[in-house]
Amino acid sequence: MSKKYHVYGIGNALVDMEYSVTPRDLERMRIDKGVMTLTDVDHQSEMMVYLDEHHVHRSAGGSAANTVIALAQFGGRGFYTCKVADDELGHLYVDDLKSNGVDTNAHDVREEGYTGRCMVLVTPDADRTMCTYLGITGGLGRTELVPEAIRDSEYLYMEGYLATSDTARDAAIEARRVAQDAGVKTSLSLSDPNIVTHFGVQLCEMIGDGVDLLFANEDEAKGLTGTQDIDGAVDALKASAREFVVTRGPRGAVVWDGEQLLEIPAEKVDAVDTVGAGDMFAGAFLYGRTQGWSHEASARLAVRASADIITTYGPRITRERAVGVRNAAAVA
Repeated sequence: MSKKYHVYGIGNALVDMEYSVTPRDLERMRIDKGVMTLTDVDHQSEMMVYLDEHHVHRSAGGSAANTVIALAQFGGRGFYTCKVADDELGHLYVDDLKSNGVDTNAHDVREEGYTGRCMVLVTPDADRTMCTYLGITGGLGRTELVPEAIRDSEYLYMEGYLATSDTARDAAIEARRVAQDAGVKTSLSLSDPNIVTHFGVQLCEMIGDGVDLLFANEDEAKGLTGTQDIDGAVDALKASAREFVVTRGPRGAVVWDGEQLLEIPAEKVDAVDTVGAGDMFAGAFLYGRTQGWSHEASARLAVRASADIITTYGPRITRERAVGVRNAAAVA
């Protein structure tokens, strides 16, 4: 019997606000380039004042949200557990999920407070730097879980950013337990090199006795395993995941399907903005796997989709464009 959802995601609800900046702007705002930095509301407010004249685009974001929305744009069925406040950004967030065909617990009662915000700062080299104020999503916990939806999904997908919050990490661990008890496959993205560096122990708690599918880029994979090269990371990751994907930017990706290592070449494009590339990769790969595609076919779709998204600004593409990428990959 088929499940209601292909993927049940859990992650931070962050309204993405994207700006075009220079490296000098980052220095003036005291932000490290190319990574995610957690900040307080005062520092973020100062940054918003500084960037007042810069272009800003707002959309429902957060790593796992981008992945589940990507899955839905390809034609999959997704559910997203998150926590938003009863404010203007919270309403924008839920409406955006709904318009993309993603079910969520956030239709229910919302608390007073501030919905999380992520300032995505894109430099001319297409690198993205994120400055995040978690707001109410910092209190994401077991209360937000919908166990019946987890059980009625093919995959549980967790973002590594949840490692930074005790309650959110506990919710992810509980979601993994519910999924494992129900025979639902578990998956996790390591999310960011800074998360691996500063919250490696907490990430390992989320991984537990191993997940079915792990997503990482090369730096994250080496950081988690304490290895110096991709070969060492691949060998070490086998202890944490039955299957995994390591993305390598312009060098494509490697996929461990449980039996063999597959090397998937990259597609050459002119990068404009790398925001959301890893999230898109995971969404496309999960779409392929839940449609019965092979690991190789799913990875080729994911490479194609992530190459497509970095040619434009923002963490996602339109549904029509996603369908075009999907159809092209299906006949390739």
